Amino acid sequence: MNILKFITAGSVDDGKSTLIGRLLYDTDSILDDQLEAIQKANRKNDDGTVDLAILTDGLKAEREQGITIDVAYKYFQTEARKFIIADAPGHIQYTRNMVTGASNSDLIIILIDARKGVIEQTKRHSFIAKLLSLKKVLVCVNKMDMVDYSQSVFDTIKSDYQRLADNLNLQDVDFVPVSALKGDNIVFSSKHMPWYTGATLLRYLETVQFADQGSGAWRVPVQWVVRPQTADLPDYRGYAGRVIGEGLKVGDDVVVLPSGVSSKVKAITFDEADLAQAEDGQSVIVHLTDDIDISRGDFIVSAYSQPYAERSFEANISWFENKSLDTNQVYLLQNQTKVTKVKVVEIKYRYDVNTQEMVYDERIGLNDIGRIVVKAADEVVFDLNNELALNARAILIDPRSNLTVGALTIEAV
Repeated sequence: MNILKFITAGSVDDGKSTLIGRLLYDTDSILDDQLEAIQKANRKNDDGTVDLAILTDGLKAEREQGITIDVAYKYFQTEARKFIIADAPGHIQYTRNMVTGASNSDLIIILIDARKGVIEQTKRHSFIAKLLSLKKVLVCVNKMDMVDYSQSVFDTIKSDYQRLADNLNLQDVDFVPVSALKGDNIVFSSKHMPWYTGATLLRYLETVQFADQGSGAWRVPVQWVVRPQTADLPDYRGYAGRVIGEGLKVGDDVVVLPSGVSSKVKAITFDEADLAQAEDGQSVIVHLTDDIDISRGDFIVSAYSQPYAERSFEANISWFENKSLDTNQVYLLQNQTKVTKVKVVEIKYRYDVNTQEMVYDERIGLNDIGRIVVKAADEVVFDLNNELALNARAILIDPRSNLTVGALTIEAV
């Protein structure tokens, strides 16, 4: 059974947590003790029903204020699929949390309040979806019950958002009108909107498919060199890591980066079983035909579809820290299992998320998104965001505090 990872995003009080709560409630995915705790929480909607948003409000401050502060993850499954849901904050000051959740998602659900239409946070979250190369965007126009389930309201918002999507070059965008509070078009089709004949939210999530990239590019960032050196396994040597991309098979010609040494895949093992091939996201041990000096942080890659190994590159950055980015400071760049000292040698510009225009003021502060040039002490192995997005992402760490201060998507060499 395949797994769909998706994130909900939107402005404050757009109903993200309520939508997830409704999805879990109507699919009978809430445990009895959780349901009892919700009923005892004494947080009610205006109509007296239980506030399902409590399901994802794990922090005390979230429950007290009725807002989402940190990303909350929920898990459920149907007969068709397993799901991992990330409920992201709507406040602009928690944009960094939203970026963190979106970086691990295949699909983003952008909620729009039917009474407000497309607003600043809609544009911000859509822009982030574009920068992170999320595979699909589903726009849920929520609170349709508050606009009398008006088709004209839905059509207007759909038209407005489509213009934004066209400006951002978002390719795969779908729309569904819902009421998370009342349950319209979440799991069950709405009797109040006969004019909408598309899939419910759950049906969409169960059936959505993603286009096969078909590049044949795969990478194995080495996490651990497996060398037990026991009496039973005196010569055993394997390289453990999680596969990125598709196409890794026994017999493949490979190159180890950044050294550039060539070899072949002798075997692939998982849980002591031999595999003929490995899938994207699978954690395996790769055995090579040659004894090569390989360490944690190195990459085993296809000889016929190699990534870049460079010390200088351009990247888009989302800044997480209260203190602005400092071009005089040495940071640590973590790309997969490799940590490298780097400096940001140039701030090219930052983006105005409302207009998507470039602002040339050489300053990137908290929650800003901008374009930078990075120089590294060692070669960094990466792909470009439009080629293999999962290997085009990295984080920037302040070595003085060990805090993650920024998230990068590598765009150009």
